[in-house]
Amino acid sequence: MIKVNINNDKQCLVDVKLGKDVKIFNFVNAYRCSIDDGAKIGAFVEIQKGSTIGKNCKISSHSFICEGVHIADNVFIGHNVTFINDKFPRATTDEGLLQTEDNWECIKTFVEEGASIGSGATILGGIRIGKKSIIGAGSVVVHNVEENTIVAGNPARFIRIVD
Repeated sequence: MIKVNINNDKQCLVDVKLGKDVKIFNFVNAYRCSIDDGAKIGAFVEIQKGSTIGKNCKISSHSFICEGVHIADNVFIGHNVTFINDKFPRATTDEGLLQTEDNWECIKTFVEEGASIGSGATILGGIRIGKKSIIGAGSVVVHNVEENTIVAGNPARFIRIVD
């Protein structure tokens, strides 16, 4: 992997480790993360520090990959998918000061190999999405998803086993 620093009017990549043959479209904001070989990152995606994107992943436009999200190889992320990494978000401390990194705990999320997440889904922090599972579009995932299963809805519920 190579480390890149690009900051222009079309994208901002700061301290990003990029694998071979990665395709990144305009208006991507990624910093202190890694994107492995063959991944494709759509326009208007944000990938925050400490996040990892595996090989041959497709991250569709307008998706938000926050700190603490780890995406394995061959994963599909649909348009406008949002990951959440804080169970109790607040703007300020009890003293009324703006929170800093010291005032909250980043909750990690793992998306295992070959999983697919439909457009508009929201994935809460601390979730594990199993291998080759499918998350329906617009779902809100609040519990772990077993491998080879399809879930959908709000909250996401088991639909069936992947054929």
